[in-house]
Amino acid sequence: MSEQNPETCSHNCEGCSSNCAEREKPESFRIEPNAKSKIRRIIGVVSGKGGVGKSFVTSILASEMQRRGHHAAVMDADITGPSMGKVFGITEKMYGDGEVAYPAKTKSGIQVVTTNMMLEQDDQPVIWRGPIVAGVIRQFYQEVYWEDVDYMFVDMPPGTGDVPLTVFQSLPLDGIIVVSSPQDLVSMVVEKAINMADMMHVKILGLIENMSYVECPDCGRKIQVFGPSHIEEVARKHGLEVLARIPLREENALRFLRSAGLPISSKNCSKFR
Repeated sequence: MSEQNPETCSHNCEGCSSNCAEREKPESFRIEPNAKSKIRRIIGVVSGKGGVGKSFVTSILASEMQRRGHHAAVMDADITGPSMGKVFGITEKMYGDGEVAYPAKTKSGIQVVTTNMMLEQDDQPVIWRGPIVAGVIRQFYQEVYWEDVDYMFVDMPPGTGDVPLTVFQSLPLDGIIVVSSPQDLVSMVVEKAINMADMMHVKILGLIENMSYVECPDCGRKIQVFGPSHIEEVARKHGLEVLARIPLREENALRFLRSAGLPISSKNCSKFR
């Protein structure tokens, strides 16, 4: 491949095929927040595929840090499928003063920015191409006034596409947490996210398995609704720590099992052995 002419280079490598020196230096993609912002640590929350509860885990992490007395923030980087407004019950829209935009705040004080805060209607679809989506991520970081944040959690869309690549390259991540669920397919796809982080030299803080089991309300036995877990073997393979195994909420699990004709009680727990 030919070198890009420095005089004509736009410094936007996303649509460029040239093999120039700038592409070979990951630090050259790093961006700075606006001068008013103060962000001490940034942690990405990723998954190999959708439906594993990544946004749920992100909200728990932010809420727990806020509960412990830290100042937490959430950047919803799932631009085309934002959920953080709904998770935190935020209905207000983003506003600015001509210089910076301001995040919404939850009742507990967590700062949140999500695409739905930019839309007239929450059900309005976001039909944007990759470069535009990546640009919004940069705007969320550079043009929003993040006030005295101890921990920012970046809720990323599933997979290894434009947005995770932009976040890995552009933001000074302190590490990522990989979210999984027990299904065989998920374990395979999760390894793709782990391998991407390794290739991008991004530190993996650990793994969290969501929907790991449900505890029988009668006998206390842990029932593996989605089959046996593979999280420990994935962790061992990559030298990672399993940070948590989150159970299904009782009411949701009961609804799921009963819809399948399998009510949980001490009399029929043998059906799950």
